[in-house]
Amino acid sequence: MKMISWNVNGIRACLKNGFMDFLERESPDIMCIQETKVQSGQVQLGLDGYFQYWNYAEKKGYSGTAIFTKIKPNNVILGIKNTEHDGEGRVLTLEFDKYYLINVYTPNSQRGLTRLEYRQKWDQDFLNYIKTLENEKPVIFCGDLNVAHKEIDLKNPKNNVKNAGFTPEERIGFDNIVDSGFIDTFREFNKEPDNYSWWSYRFNARSKNIGWRIDYFCISKILRDNLKDAFIMSEVMGSDHCPVGIIFE
Repeated sequence: MKMISWNVNGIRACLKNGFMDFLERESPDIMCIQETKVQSGQVQLGLDGYFQYWNYAEKKGYSGTAIFTKIKPNNVILGIKNTEHDGEGRVLTLEFDKYYLINVYTPNSQRGLTRLEYRQKWDQDFLNYIKTLENEKPVIFCGDLNVAHKEIDLKNPKNNVKNAGFTPEERIGFDNIVDSGFIDTFREFNKEPDNYSWWSYRFNARSKNIGWRIDYFCISKILRDNLKDAFIMSEVMGSDHCPVGIIFE
């Protein structure tokens, strides 16, 4: 199975920039997208062979997640069953026979770290949610986690310690995910620097590869033997993020 995750930074804009061509070319078994920025009925996608599931934010033109899957799930869960968080359409869960698949768009701590305190609460509540599901069956989760975990995961770590996405608090949030038994799949196969999934639109950052790795696939440890590859598709344009994915048996 091939699973791909992509923060499309607005599905309507990405549709104009080749999203459907990408989906047809790659033909993933499961496609997760974040930051859809649409409400119900604003986009009608004719996706032959895929079941579509959407979680919309209450605020127009903001956040949102979707999953397109060739395999029909047993159950669909919107949000994490927490009213403090679930109005932004950030989490979408599909239950399959052998695992849960979770698509997540983690809140950004914002310029000036105005949302860092909320972000820390989110990180704990999301981890509690995925661990609760893991009590029932293994978990795969993917999406834009809005954090570069290690210094290797961004171009200029020393200059970004006080910036959203690389604060000690956010990195501890990812430490907690790993310490609780989840695997960062990409680092199972690639421990090299200069592998990024997001680049600022400013200063020609993408052409210079001045980026951050903030998009992930993580899996329960018990699924490690089923993981055959993990990759970043940095050549794919259409958003300020690129797709990431795994090959899963």
